[in-house]
Amino acid sequence: MGPVLLLTGRPGVGKTTWIRRVAEALGDRAGGFYTEEIRGLHGRLGFRLVTLDGRAAVFAHVDWVGRTPYRVGRYGVDVEVLNRLGVAAIHEAMVGKEVVLVDEIGKMELFSAAFREALDAVAASPRPLIATITRSPHPWADAFKRRPGLELWELTPANREALFDRALQWIQATHAQFHS
Repeated sequence: MGPVLLLTGRPGVGKTTWIRRVAEALGDRAGGFYTEEIRGLHGRLGFRLVTLDGRAAVFAHVDWVGRTPYRVGRYGVDVEVLNRLGVAAIHEAMVGKEVVLVDEIGKMELFSAAFREALDAVAASPRPLIATITRSPHPWADAFKRRPGLELWELTPANREALFDRALQWIQATHAQFHS
């Protein structure tokens, strides 16, 4: 089983920004995806999934209610976008990159069985996984958090920088272990 580092925290604390900084620090050594907000005049309209190699598509949107059977709050969720781009990015990273990054393991993403299977496959492989995960209760996410050997860190405004530095050290240590 590979090393797994999960980052949790309250909404808006900076988990996506943190994982994007980790991705930037790793450059071509990392693969996977992150989600970014789509904002309009009156606030957040949805989310776009962006792979670390630059592919992107809208993943959830307020205008999609009724278009898809999957909903979280006021957002309709297109699980096929996650399956086509996100799950593919996880599999590609697992084969061709040193580290797999995923932002995020949340209610929207957990609608996808293929996404859950891809995460299980990475966690069962020797490839390091760093992911953000919901703090809210969810049966699958709660079980994933309890995997043996997994590290779960909580991000706060006070520890953001320290956890970024600690993550780079964690990656270096797992890389040394992976290649020894």
